[in-house]
Amino acid sequence: MAMIEEFGAPFISGSALAFGLVVGSFLNVVIHRLPLGESVVSPRSRCPGCQTPISAGDNIPVLSYIALRGRCRHCGAGISLRYPAVEAVTGILFVAMAWRFGPTPLALLFMAFAAALVAAAMIDLDHQIIPDEISLGGLAVGLACVPVATSFDTDIDYASALVHSGLGALIGAGFLWSVGFFHARLSVALGRKFSHWPGEGEALPRPGQADYWLWFPGLGFGDVKLLAMIGAFVGPWGVLDTLLSASIIGLLVGVIWGLIRRDLSSPFGFGPALAVGAIFSVFVPLQELWLRFLVAGASS
Repeated sequence: MAMIEEFGAPFISGSALAFGLVVGSFLNVVIHRLPLGESVVSPRSRCPGCQTPISAGDNIPVLSYIALRGRCRHCGAGISLRYPAVEAVTGILFVAMAWRFGPTPLALLFMAFAAALVAAAMIDLDHQIIPDEISLGGLAVGLACVPVATSFDTDIDYASALVHSGLGALIGAGFLWSVGFFHARLSVALGRKFSHWPGEGEALPRPGQADYWLWFPGLGFGDVKLLAMIGAFVGPWGVLDTLLSASIIGLLVGVIWGLIRRDLSSPFGFGPALAVGAIFSVFVPLQELWLRFLVAGASS
């Protein structure tokens, strides 16, 4: 907080908000194009109705949507409210990261972390996939850069910070993989059937096949890789916080989704719950509660 006061909180918050809104505008492109295998750089953004390129003046985050009343200037086609929502959420998250970490390299890294989570959540919501460019790319950034920034911004040495990120990634991926793997084995033993696994007319995967280890009912391997990325940023305790929050959120979303679809076994993306849980872990760490729980368990 002292660092924020030194630089001027309004200036830092305003800069973070503006930066976040611009990044959010770019995320809308990523969310739409990346799952389709299209370039996120070119061509320029176009109206989905008339295909007219959107001018720079009509592409100002949030403000252009308000000025145009949510419609294309050329054809009048409606523009989804989700576009300014993604921009606004990203801007707010960037301000929150600036407040949390101050004007430091860690703040920039966690802004990138927040942006990756927004993109992963929205893509998973739409397509029930999480692109490797986000999860594995974010994992590489987390493992390579977070320890360096942590040792630069805090009293923690690089080796300890590297172990912290590595353990976080290992615990995140390992825990979720274990849940998926043993659920798959239990489901097979109990004869449970899933409409999406292994697929109509397809045989159950066998130990000699990669799908036996990487393909599970109700859990995409993209979630495993995403949680590894989250762990690299927030560490072992943070990834446990993420899992706790995401499990509660996922349960609520799953029930609501099942009621809407009238099928409680209907699959849905877990990425949004993981993203919300990860953000929660950054601002509301529950380390003391975890430690008290472990101490109580050991003493009983």
